[in-house]
Amino acid sequence: MIDVSVLLPCRNARSTLEEALDSLLAQQHVRFEIMAVDDGSRDGSFELLSQCACRHRQLKLTRTPGVGIARALELARRQARAPLLARMDADDRCHPERLAQQAEAMGRDPSVAALGSCVEAFPEQALQDGMRHYLRWQHSLLTPDEHRDQLFVESPLCHPSVMLRQDALERVGGFRHGPFPEDYDLWLRLDGAGFGLAKLPATLLHWRHSPGSATWVDPRYDRERFTELKAPWLARRLRQLGQPVEIWGAGRTGKRLARALEPHGIGAERFIDIDPRKIGRQARGRAIVGVEALGAPGAATVVVAVGARGARDLVRAELSARGHREGRDFLCAS
Repeated sequence: MIDVSVLLPCRNARSTLEEALDSLLAQQHVRFEIMAVDDGSRDGSFELLSQCACRHRQLKLTRTPGVGIARALELARRQARAPLLARMDADDRCHPERLAQQAEAMGRDPSVAALGSCVEAFPEQALQDGMRHYLRWQHSLLTPDEHRDQLFVESPLCHPSVMLRQDALERVGGFRHGPFPEDYDLWLRLDGAGFGLAKLPATLLHWRHSPGSATWVDPRYDRERFTELKAPWLARRLRQLGQPVEIWGAGRTGKRLARALEPHGIGAERFIDIDPRKIGRQARGRAIVGVEALGAPGAATVVVAVGARGARDLVRAELSARGHREGRDFLCAS
């Protein structure tokens, strides 16, 4: 009986692939297989994987002409034999008890369909302040409720750190290829189907960053793609809450989000802002009012869409002090 199938797509990663494989083959206290897909490599990655497969029966190898990460992952998923699937990238490395710890945690809570971990990004010199801030935010989210409340801010899980339930992926249609980030698309679909997302507080993955990685250069990861992707799911959540919608933030972030929601049947009743230069004016044909005009809890769902670093936490604290509950009376988004 195999406990975990590791989905490992690879394209031109020969320089880091051996290190990634060594960290997987060193996994302890768990029965596993590695579903490696060489996705059109031209640098000897396939040959290295082939040699490794001859030495290690856990490694199963498939080759494609280059179909993209989502299609490669879906191919590996359909060939996997375990009920639990773990993601891994060919340039990362993981803790020797990563799979065992995640599998044990998944067994304790059957409502969780995607379980990540904290990660350590490296090398240090490749990290920018924005990535450090993003990881601090990610690591602050552990429980399913925290992930659900913050899902519309950013992608709350580091994809290669995640373990997934095969039956949950089958139910939502697996990995999808399209002009959008395939991981965030999956988290949104799992949440929409009622599955939980969560994270272990342990650092179980070392996440490599380089200037040429998809995070920096692939247009699927542009801010506009994230906004377009989340808009229908955020609109669905707002309809479920069943209250008028107000947007806190009349700047670029708030107006961009309001524009994305409108085709999905959600229009802001008004905007709330603290900038005296904006109060009394209009954004997208709606009045901009000050904080003093904020209604009592239950009068409307406030979508907090502010772009300045640290502003979201200040707004959250203000709303909480006024008795508004996150997830019911307000949601944070970007």
